[in-house]
Amino acid sequence: MQFRDTLRLALAALAAHKLRTVLTLLGLIIGVMSLILVMTLIQGANGYVESKIANLGTDIFQVSKIPLATTDFQELLRARKFRDLTFDDWHALEDRCRACLAVGAQALTFGHVRGEAQSIGDVTLRGESANMGWISTLDLADGRFFTESEQRAATQVVILGAEVAEKLFPGRSPLDKTVRISGEEFTVIGVADRIGAILGQDQDSFAIFPVSAFQKLFGTRHSLVFHIKGKPPLEPAEDEVRLLLRARRHLAPQARDDFYFTTADTYLELWKDISSAFFLVFVLISSVSSIVGGIVIMNITLVSVTERTKEIGLRRSVGATQRDIARQFLVEVLAQCLVGGFIGIALGFGLAVLLRQLTPFPAEVRPWVALLGLALASAIALIFGLYPAMRAARLDPVVALRSE
Repeated sequence: MQFRDTLRLALAALAAHKLRTVLTLLGLIIGVMSLILVMTLIQGANGYVESKIANLGTDIFQVSKIPLATTDFQELLRARKFRDLTFDDWHALEDRCRACLAVGAQALTFGHVRGEAQSIGDVTLRGESANMGWISTLDLADGRFFTESEQRAATQVVILGAEVAEKLFPGRSPLDKTVRISGEEFTVIGVADRIGAILGQDQDSFAIFPVSAFQKLFGTRHSLVFHIKGKPPLEPAEDEVRLLLRARRHLAPQARDDFYFTTADTYLELWKDISSAFFLVFVLISSVSSIVGGIVIMNITLVSVTERTKEIGLRRSVGATQRDIARQFLVEVLAQCLVGGFIGIALGFGLAVLLRQLTPFPAEVRPWVALLGLALASAIALIFGLYPAMRAARLDPVVALRSE
């Protein structure tokens, strides 16, 4: 038999039992759909993280008392007992670190920002040094960053995040207006560009003012985070900063650091660890669904072989070989799986695009993901269709013809 005849017979057999075919495909469709959806979302999230979360730059690293990118809860608890990074540490690094092009300081807390008519809570209050205006990747939509002289004088000026500016001053410019932070009046001199949400977390609810003004408002009980700009590769600058801080903190040679370095690669490695765990879990779930779908396909095909025993015997008696019979049933299973694969791919991509449109979660459609879905469907067809096909091929034609 030619292949086109085998394909025609296989499709005719599937069309004769439409409901059975559709029900058989459900498990496979769900498995392929979930695999495509997970792969699409993971790929989109990876690109999103690379462009937003790890936006430090290749020439900047951070030094902090507590690790900024870790999943080790015990490490976080241990770090809370370390000594704070202070203003004296900052000035020492500024004066003595030769490999550092600039050393910026940042202090963080949360609080309320009150405008003319309303107040916003849970705003990130960031005290920063003036050089953070060019060390950080923050862009301003309007206004300016504060100057060195304003920092030295602890001038009460502030840059608002886009979300804070829109809520406090809807429909008008906040420049030169005043807001109250911790009971003190600050003049708005800038508004940051909208950053958007990162994995559902709003990044535009903040207020930045001179770190000296932060110190006057909240004291020195907040440990600083140093943002250090150096020439790539950053290892010489990191080594020099490590030596200076260890000397200032009188750490013994064998003692471990009581501060942490964070680079763009640190954030990316953290995300890879997290995304790999999620990916593994979802792939296992989709694999179970695919295996269940394959078992259903095998069982239904075995039932079909039993129902069509006489047909198989008749075909054998007029010259069909065992290979022809096996190929027909394999083609039937493969056709079902490919149709289910295409439907699963379409549904997976459709749900991913829908999530991208309706939620902040990213999704990225890539052709190789579709090929992976088809490969999964084909593998299921070959693995779970081979046994029923071989069983059909091995039927004795005389016995098959006598069956009812």
